[in-house]
Amino acid sequence: MASMVTNPVTNANSDRTKRKKKKSMIMEDNHQSHARWKSEAQQQIYSSKLLQALSQVSLNTPSSSAPRGGRAVREAADRALAVAAKGRTRWSRAILTSRLKLKFRKQKRQRGAAVAAVTGSSRSKKPRFSVSKLKSKSLPAVQRKVKVLGRLVPGCRKQPLPIILEEATDYIAALEMQVRAMTTLAELLSGSGAASSGSALPPQSPPPRAKMG
Repeated sequence: MASMVTNPVTNANSDRTKRKKKKSMIMEDNHQSHARWKSEAQQQIYSSKLLQALSQVSLNTPSSSAPRGGRAVREAADRALAVAAKGRTRWSRAILTSRLKLKFRKQKRQRGAAVAAVTGSSRSKKPRFSVSKLKSKSLPAVQRKVKVLGRLVPGCRKQPLPIILEEATDYIAALEMQVRAMTTLAELLSGSGAASSGSALPPQSPPPRAKMG
């Protein structure tokens, strides 16, 4: 009978130990993830994925729905970064699913416009009274900064502070690696372009010497 009675103190200590162990494992995984973005191997993996993404951007025919110019390059670089993260973080999953969400929204707007054109009914939109703007003005400075940080990190708009800080730390490390990889790639491309243009020029003959009188 005594063996069936549980000790609440022992249970509380075991639960606290489990929470500490889980927290330490999460912190160790985050440390390994942040260190991974600083490794040369991860930068090479991202560079190869970036080249593949940029080649697809240049081969695609221009259309009204596809982004152009610098926006297309930025989206390709971000998608390659999310693929390199393998969807292990919220920000990488948000980047990978953002294009699908935009596509579905556009299709929904097109269907709504087609229905309105057929039925001839168009509902006038009333101006919405934004309660969130009033709440944001009354928030303390720290909470406003946390809210801004959650908007900057993909997929963290409505997340609590611990998750935002964890995702922001990993996202910043990934962006730093992205800048290093793109800088190296730009230097290689500019060097190869200068070498090819220099080799295409014909050899110049030395200027004629002036005759001595």
